[in-house]
Amino acid sequence: MAMKLASADGDEDEMNSTINTTPLVDVMLVLLIIFLITIPVVTQSIQLELPKERNLPTQTRPENIVIAVNRDGEMHWGMEHVADIDTLVARLKLEAAKEPQPEVHIRGDAEVRYESVGRVVMACQRAGIHKVGFITEPPPGAVAR
Repeated sequence: MAMKLASADGDEDEMNSTINTTPLVDVMLVLLIIFLITIPVVTQSIQLELPKERNLPTQTRPENIVIAVNRDGEMHWGMEHVADIDTLVARLKLEAAKEPQPEVHIRGDAEVRYESVGRVVMACQRAGIHKVGFITEPPPGAVAR
């Protein structure tokens, strides 16, 4: 804001109480130019067909393998406790050799560390299992489509 006050030598010029809007206009023009340049970049993207959300009940088949990971990180093949990752990988390699290859469904406790579930996924990858899925509880009020 610029104002002209009376000088010390006694000249009584009148006060200038107008606001200098030049810096404001400069800033607004720069912002306008930035927005005009960046909008086409934001709206352009590669055309993809994203998967649609679906909530289907799990179709349990006898050949599917269900591996549960409890909140302590312990693994269970069905109801049988699996001691370590190497044992799990060895068992999964035997299943991976079957034709057709069974699916692996991982059930992880809500309180389990992601690392424990990640180890099971890595074991499936090392064994050569192609289909790995996660079993979750649907949110309250969810409707199957």
